[in-house]
Amino acid sequence: MLENKILLASKSPRRRELLKLICADFEVDSADADEALPHNVSPSDAVLYLSKIKAQPFCGSEKTVIGADTVVAVDNEILGKPENAEHAFEMLSLLSGRQHSVFTGVTLLHGGKSKSFFCETKVNFYELSKQEINDYIACGECFDKAGAYGIQGKGSLFVSGICGDYFNVVGLPVSRLARELKCL
Repeated sequence: MLENKILLASKSPRRRELLKLICADFEVDSADADEALPHNVSPSDAVLYLSKIKAQPFCGSEKTVIGADTVVAVDNEILGKPENAEHAFEMLSLLSGRQHSVFTGVTLLHGGKSKSFFCETKVNFYELSKQEINDYIACGECFDKAGAYGIQGKGSLFVSGICGDYFNVVGLPVSRLARELKCL
């Protein structure tokens, strides 16, 4: 496949681990990008935009570049990473007892061409007590994750079900990405 020819443009340790399911050897690099979103952008457009600006600094690379970004959305409100414990509490309270969507956008740059796509996964949460939310925040897992939870960790205890790609919720739609890479 594309072994030794992939550059993952991401700081996310979860994306690094997930990409190993597709190829064993790849490079990781990232550039600082302004992640401010245009006003009134949809969640799908947001992740497409953010994945592009993460990949773009590496557009001259001879490698296949993968840029990705994930957001959580409820009632069309985009939830990124929480700024602090209070913000995490607000996010988790908003998600409690409800269904939300997790969107991951991916941009591939290869041979002067660009291809972008997004995946959406629906996630249902149980009703959460204030104590459950505070205990979770205290463990620290929430702070570097969109929507203030990690489905692959203790945040999984909040999930009553999902519809779609589990790995998309973790941060990279592995199955779709593998198929897209084969088409390059």
